[in-house]
Amino acid sequence: MQRIVVLGAILGAGLFAIGVSAQQGAPRVPAIDTIEKVADNLYRIPGAGGNSAVLVHEQGVLLVDTKVPNNGQALLEVIKKVTDKPVTHIINTHTHFDHTGSNSEFPATVEVVTHENTKANMERMDAFKTDAGRVGLPDRTFKDRLTVLSGKDAVDLYYFGPAHTNGDTFVVFRNARVMHAGDVFARKGPPLLDVNNGGSGLAYPDTIEKATKTIENVDRVITGHSDVMSWQDFVDYGEFNRLFLSHAQASLAAGKTAEQAMADFKLPEKFKDYDLS
Repeated sequence: MQRIVVLGAILGAGLFAIGVSAQQGAPRVPAIDTIEKVADNLYRIPGAGGNSAVLVHEQGVLLVDTKVPNNGQALLEVIKKVTDKPVTHIINTHTHFDHTGSNSEFPATVEVVTHENTKANMERMDAFKTDAGRVGLPDRTFKDRLTVLSGKDAVDLYYFGPAHTNGDTFVVFRNARVMHAGDVFARKGPPLLDVNNGGSGLAYPDTIEKATKTIENVDRVITGHSDVMSWQDFVDYGEFNRLFLSHAQASLAAGKTAEQAMADFKLPEKFKDYDLS
């Protein structure tokens, strides 16, 4: 997410609209020095933007999301704690600068892979309009599904429609039974929507439902900005989004204000640890 700013839970277009804004300058970058093992040959690097995933494969390293700008070298240094192999692939879950910000700091030989809509969104970003910046643009795109690498290293990429943006990619590390959900599942809380890049609160629950009904053999999920969670947490998040949308639509029809709607928004007990602030 591009320094997501929640402008308020407001009723509009039949849903609680969550506003976003982007700050494309070079922000102050906190140091990243932690790499956590998720499964054999699969790691998570938190901080300085979205969660990055690192798959150590036979020929090198596949990296998911490159954080805010000025983190390319820091990522390489942290990766060296687990392998000396070079980065061969970058997969971006979506366009936002805290997930694509350091793409251009990697060699042009690194293959960048995204959904086709994410490539179009990235091409509109000032950071990728310079000669140096264009190095970080996608070299390869897909429409619905793509498999990168093969055998025990196979990584499956899926697209099921708009949610956080119109190019959200679900990255499934097949052998590890782990999925990176990007900011479609950033944390346990209301969805964050970037309507300027095609995000849709109306489509959000359906997109997650398509993912849960299609993707198989996943036990854990790397979220966009929180801890690693279970597959059931992801399934439950789809239910939460459907309840959230339905309540907003009913409140709008009843003529309630946003404040009134939020005040009487009641959730099942399993959502008690969700942050609705």
